[in-house]
Amino acid sequence: MEIKEINSRYSELAESECCLSCGGAINYAEPKIGEVCVDLGSGRGTDVLRMAESVGKIGFIYGIDISDGMLEKARRNAEKFGATNVSFVRSELEKLELPDKIADLVISNCTLNHASDKQAVWNEIFRILKKGGRFVISDIYATAPIADEYCNDPVAVAECWAGSVTRAEYMQQLEKAGFASVEILEESAPYAKGNAEVCSFTIAGKKAAGCGCSCGC
Repeated sequence: MEIKEINSRYSELAESECCLSCGGAINYAEPKIGEVCVDLGSGRGTDVLRMAESVGKIGFIYGIDISDGMLEKARRNAEKFGATNVSFVRSELEKLELPDKIADLVISNCTLNHASDKQAVWNEIFRILKKGGRFVISDIYATAPIADEYCNDPVAVAECWAGSVTRAEYMQQLEKAGFASVEILEESAPYAKGNAEVCSFTIAGKKAAGCGCSCGC
């Protein structure tokens, strides 16, 4: 899905009352005092503000979004609630505008399925996590491969189904990024969505604390 199409669609939704999230990663995330956390696809900033309170003034939260409208709304919300330990960053998921090994925790709700290069997104999550850092991601996967005609349809991708990959492919991407141990926290039964059958799930994993050598892993 093209960046300008995502920007336009979600900027329009920024001031609406609709619910844009399909998952509850925040309910499992358990951010701790002093941690640095990142919310990918932070939208209006609701989860960012919740985590900002949990990590306290010595912690910090980054909200990542590509929609100018969502970022503007999120910044207004942060100002309204006096949250000074947050920053909202305009960035593509495939190339995060954040330093290496900055985050203790990365969360996301139903955002990764929109990415055109999901492997790149998981590589970026691995890059920005500290050694021993963790992620909690809510997303969807397809029970069968999505036909190319829908994969390349921006409207179908925006509807949170055409960009989904199969469960096996999803797990392969995690492993390739460097995450050796992944836990499924919740998983729905298959259900129809658009022209596909999908499942919603929430997964968690950690970046290894390191091998003790000088390889930088």
